Amino acid sequence: MPSVLTRAPSERLHNEDLAPLQEQNWTWYNIFAFWMSDVHSVGGYVFAGSLFALGLSSWQVLVSLIVGICIVNVMCNWVAKPSQQAGVPYPVACRMAFGVFGANVPAIIRGLIAVAWYGIQTFLASSALNILLLRFFPGLGELAHSHLLGLSYLGWMGFMIMWLLQAVVFWHGMESIKKFIDWAGPAVYAVMFLLAGWIVWKAGPANISLNLGEVKYSGWAAAGMMLTAVALVVSYFSGPMLNFGDFSRYGRSFAEVKRGNFWGLPVNFLAFSVVTVVTTSGTLPVFGQMITDPIDTVSRIDNTLAAVLGAFTFVTATIGINIVANFVSPAFDFSNVAPKHISFRAGGFIAAVASIFITPWNLFNSPEVIHYTLDMLAAFIGPLFGILLVDFYLVRKQHIVVEDLYSEHPEGAYWYQGGVNRRALYALIPAVLLGIVITLSGAKGVADFNWFIGCGVGALCYYALMKKHAAALPASALAAAS
Repeated sequence: MPSVLTRAPSERLHNEDLAPLQEQNWTWYNIFAFWMSDVHSVGGYVFAGSLFALGLSSWQVLVSLIVGICIVNVMCNWVAKPSQQAGVPYPVACRMAFGVFGANVPAIIRGLIAVAWYGIQTFLASSALNILLLRFFPGLGELAHSHLLGLSYLGWMGFMIMWLLQAVVFWHGMESIKKFIDWAGPAVYAVMFLLAGWIVWKAGPANISLNLGEVKYSGWAAAGMMLTAVALVVSYFSGPMLNFGDFSRYGRSFAEVKRGNFWGLPVNFLAFSVVTVVTTSGTLPVFGQMITDPIDTVSRIDNTLAAVLGAFTFVTATIGINIVANFVSPAFDFSNVAPKHISFRAGGFIAAVASIFITPWNLFNSPEVIHYTLDMLAAFIGPLFGILLVDFYLVRKQHIVVEDLYSEHPEGAYWYQGGVNRRALYALIPAVLLGIVITLSGAKGVADFNWFIGCGVGALCYYALMKKHAAALPASALAAAS
């Protein structure tokens, strides 16, 4: 897409994919569909169901869910504005706080996190695909007995098919991705409601409960668990929330983005969670045990057409979340490291190839590793979020000098010595280390709040450093913010 820059940008900071957009044409529905694709996945299904098994009553879970997702909604609006205003992706927006070259630090952090989750989500989708394959080709079951690097040959077949399908969608660019998620989100809802309706019909409405476990907490203990549930909701969305600018940049207006966020987050997530818990609750009377994995649920349906349709839907859903959360993000992030040599497509495929070598099935099959991964993710993402928001809203007063985001000129608004704002790093490092220490100490009750702790510490440290050393802010940035 043509650039809106009026002077020649630095080759080390610019390519066609990272350039500010000339045309921003996404409506509120496109943003709504983005969040539908992000929420409607196997992981989202399991996570939503797990909230109702925390030992709280159903109304307490619903209140926690609403509070948590409203926090996410507000935060997404805040982080969306700089990218929508300038038409730039997340790593370019990071140049305001970290400097034009220092932005590679938050970009690489987010990119590496996306690589791990890209592999895990591809593995989850391949499990659903294998259900389809075995329904039509039962002989493939023989491949499940031989293994390579911890995954059966059948698993490798499903994983690589999913890997290629996602690559095809991604290769056709953001316009194709937009069309895919516009269709995928509503399609998943249609099948989810059909599945929930079938479960309720088989189980009987009287056997459906919004409590998926024993209610264990009351009084102050319940209040503490509700706070934990709120923190879990925010942490779950922390990845796509951080780099939401990769998508808000396409928004036709900030008002459209906010409207899409409202329907895609509070409304959509609440509806999806209720449908999920109704379906999960009904699996106990229907199948004799509570099943929290939707793939396992659809695989037990006697009707082949229904089972195939259900599995296909969850394959589609997981492709959607994987592309929007874990393919587009590292594509921009890795392209930002060397724009002259790494395009958007090349960056995406670097992430896709790397996701194979981390053997994500081994990560996902270890609950302990997943536990530490989630807490570590929050430890890194929280501080980045806090620094970016403080820089844009408090330090720069929402002013952006778009030209200087691509400039190495010493008088540029985002140029610091060596192109790196060391004060941003000085704020980031202690905030991240604190989260890591909390995680490794085994303090699970505290680690659940890693995102909030990191966000607060990073924001306060950065504001203190930038306020104390206001002279360090480039003159052109001071002029723009005044």
